[in-house]
Amino acid sequence: MDKILEAVVMSSYPNNVKQGLVRRVIEASKQPMDSEQCWSMLELCTKLYLVGDTKYKREVGKEVLEVYGHYHPEEFEEFFNVRFLLSLLQEGYGPLGKRSHYVLDYIQLGLQFVLESPSANSIFSLLRIEVLRKVCERPSPKQCAKISKLLTQHPQCIPTGKHQVLFCQQLIRCIGQFQCVSEGEEDIMEFLEQVNKVSGLLQRIWRTQTSAILPSLKELFTIISSTEEQEVPSNALASVVQFVPLELMDGVIRNLTNDDSITDVQMMMAIGRMIDWVSWPLGKNIDKWIIALLKGLAAVKKFSILIEVTLSKIEKVFSKLLYPIVREGALSVLQYMLLSFQHSHEAFHLLLPHIPRLVASLKKEDSNSATSSLEQLAELIHCMFFRFSGFPDLYEPVLEAIKALPVPNEDRIKHLLGQNAWTSQKNELACFYPRLASKSETGKIGLINLGNTCYMNSIIQSLFMASDFRHSVLNLTEGNSQPLMTKLQWLFAFLEHSQRPAISPESFLSASWPPWFTPGAQQDCSEYLKYLLDRLHEEEKTGKRIYQKLKESSLMSQAVEHHYLNKTLIEKMFGGKMMTKIRCLKCLNVSSREEAFTDLSLAFPPPDRPIRGPGSSTSVLPVEEIGPQFIEPPEIPSQLTGSPWVRRKPPVSGDPTAQPMPVETLGFQEPREPARPFSSDAVGVDTTKDPLSAFREQARAPKDSRSVPDLINYFLSPERLTAENKYHCEKCASLQDAEKVAELTEGPHYLILTLLRFSFDPRTMKRKKILDNVSIPVVLKLPVLVASEETEEVCQRGKDRAAPSSSFVSVVYDLCSVVVHSGISSESGHYYCYSRECTDTAPHAQPRDGTPKSASDKQLDFEIQWYLFNDTRVSFSSFESVSNVTSFFPKDTAYVLFYRQRPGRPSCPLHKAVAEAGHLHSEPSLNKDLMEAISKDNILYLQEQEKEARNRAAYISALPKSPLWWRDFDKDKDDDSSSGGCSPAAGGGGGSGSFHGLVF
Repeated sequence: MDKILEAVVMSSYPNNVKQGLVRRVIEASKQPMDSEQCWSMLELCTKLYLVGDTKYKREVGKEVLEVYGHYHPEEFEEFFNVRFLLSLLQEGYGPLGKRSHYVLDYIQLGLQFVLESPSANSIFSLLRIEVLRKVCERPSPKQCAKISKLLTQHPQCIPTGKHQVLFCQQLIRCIGQFQCVSEGEEDIMEFLEQVNKVSGLLQRIWRTQTSAILPSLKELFTIISSTEEQEVPSNALASVVQFVPLELMDGVIRNLTNDDSITDVQMMMAIGRMIDWVSWPLGKNIDKWIIALLKGLAAVKKFSILIEVTLSKIEKVFSKLLYPIVREGALSVLQYMLLSFQHSHEAFHLLLPHIPRLVASLKKEDSNSATSSLEQLAELIHCMFFRFSGFPDLYEPVLEAIKALPVPNEDRIKHLLGQNAWTSQKNELACFYPRLASKSETGKIGLINLGNTCYMNSIIQSLFMASDFRHSVLNLTEGNSQPLMTKLQWLFAFLEHSQRPAISPESFLSASWPPWFTPGAQQDCSEYLKYLLDRLHEEEKTGKRIYQKLKESSLMSQAVEHHYLNKTLIEKMFGGKMMTKIRCLKCLNVSSREEAFTDLSLAFPPPDRPIRGPGSSTSVLPVEEIGPQFIEPPEIPSQLTGSPWVRRKPPVSGDPTAQPMPVETLGFQEPREPARPFSSDAVGVDTTKDPLSAFREQARAPKDSRSVPDLINYFLSPERLTAENKYHCEKCASLQDAEKVAELTEGPHYLILTLLRFSFDPRTMKRKKILDNVSIPVVLKLPVLVASEETEEVCQRGKDRAAPSSSFVSVVYDLCSVVVHSGISSESGHYYCYSRECTDTAPHAQPRDGTPKSASDKQLDFEIQWYLFNDTRVSFSSFESVSNVTSFFPKDTAYVLFYRQRPGRPSCPLHKAVAEAGHLHSEPSLNKDLMEAISKDNILYLQEQEKEARNRAAYISALPKSPLWWRDFDKDKDDDSSSGGCSPAAGGGGGSGSFHGLVF
């Protein structure tokens, strides 16, 4: 009969004819027959099933085998023996090199007929050993699925005892190597089915033997945490986690995060690969395990791992929202990653370029899943807007995309932000972002950006670099009566003596924050500076003095001494005086009022006002001696200007022929000689070639740009009061045309100049920024009006005389700091500053005979080291960089300037006392509590470094060469953003290519 069957199967007859003949053979097989005939038929059918080259042959072999199993059980049991099965499993079936792939299917088919036979237990024992051996050989997903199917149908074949744990671990190893080589959707679906069969076997084993779960999970973690794998472990491992009981989650996570044998590199590798599992379709509870591990890492303060993993994986997680099959889990992970990453805007900003496209795709999908996800995503985005406000240019496209979606209320936003933060202590994250390896080579210390606080950091660093002010603050002793000044003293002391690369100014920020400032939003650094100086001044002015009175010179007259002692520290350092005079053009009566200021707010002249060039000549005359000037109203909106105690409207542009009192840069006009105050080759300076000549050539402002002297001269130019601005003359007792002029009557020790770059545009209803380049002189001479007797008594030879009969004197100032604003709006952008220390050293002093300094001495003015302070980043710089920053970066413009008055010799007693106050101690002696606090913090920092040194050496070496949290380290800007490479296929994942990308 076997010959007949073989002839029929091998014949060329049509299948329907063959099938009829096979039916007859099968019916005949049901009849009793001798053992030899049964063996022949079993051998033939085994051959057809295992090595048949067509599906038809295999089906015939299977059908006949089942008939013999039912109708000839004794012969079948004898044929299907242990030795035969061992040969099949170990040696295979068929010719060498063409072994059958259906051995496991054949064994599963035959087992059902020998379950009750005496040899059954021997077969089960054999299979328990052989399946373990098979999985150790890392079979393909298809073969693993066949093993799983066999063991699921016949659990008696599952290894037992220790072998069972080993079998689970090796099966997980197999899953970790699963790869789908085809991109066809049908093949992918088959692959997913195979993986589910294998993981389903693990679930079956774990249900009956819970003791195998933890060893299996340990093996899983070993695989995903390995740094030595040739290939990345398969995402199919996600199918294993979904079957782990959730009640084990807390214990498993706690053990992992507290296991000292697991290095940071291994943990980072593991959580990174787990996050990749969000792309595994149909997985349950995967998001819960990912979030639980992230929370566990935050609980043990593994912030460096969390930062790296979040920045490297968040775009991939975000891209999975396009696919409905994995959207729910991906959104859960995304929500936690963003809401927990609250110390920096960088993670959120990575997603900004992709949000509008995703929102459009979800709206187009128009499904319940998409609608729900859109609402949750909009809520998440509004939370990020609230936490990291101050980036309108970046947020505008996103806001436009979600404008039709519901907006959560503030309480809901605060609740979400509050319950998901890694830690409630911001300073715990300070050392991680940006992560600094060591102190700057400059020896200077940076300030950590606490969330758009670069406006404060740049001002604090500028004040710190004002050495006279810094020394005075550090020398103060009575700190309890003036809390804000005490906090500033502590901040300065840490900037001076800390060993940390950067410190957190959080305490000072909270104490000095103007109440109208919005938390987390970018602010105007000039507004903050004025508020800070005003607060410090008012606290001392009201009697809460925090320092011992400075020692006055015995040469100081009683009048000057009284004048000095009545001044606060802010007035001594930054206070100047200005005389505002108004002359009625009818009766020529002049009224005057003297006002104090701490800064000069310099408006930009209208575009039609000519810029003085090097060739223009101006007579240096007191303003009061210049005839009435007819001046047109300004073409720029008014702004608040002046000091905290004075509010002045910016002067109005004058007639092009007006001759205001000029401000010089490098020299001053000798009496009765024509001046060229806007030329770098100013009169009074040796114009022969010297080391300074090259600098003058470089520093000269372009003909089409403004300079700081231009803006000061415009500030001091006469203003015509007419039409609606007429002046009420008391002498005339009526409104009259008048002329107003401002004159400086006392130059401050530190001159602060604010360039009014922000103005309100009524057309756009927004504040716009004036991006004009402004030339900044390193040495500035300012005209100050002093009464004749004062000039003789106080500063007879300390300042150059403008003319024999004039009361104007020239006060020399050296540039100390330049605060730069980068951006196009006052509500966004970034601040940083250039600074240097200006002190009264020999090069600054004029020789006793009054002759000008030599060129070599003047060269030292430009050799003083400049530094660039950019939040945590401090680096060496130069005045060349200060001068050219706007040329290279048009949005980076000078905004606030600090100049220090250079005293003459002999100096005015008042300014001499101020200068001496800054040099009472070359190293200011700090109070005991402050010294102890700095010492303890330095020891703590060193201990932290030592504790991390062993782990960080391996950790840093294993990280990418450019860690993501360092990517903007050189710029350290508040409004920087990075575009990502997230470009998932559109729609819901239709098409084989997009589906393959989703899963793998």
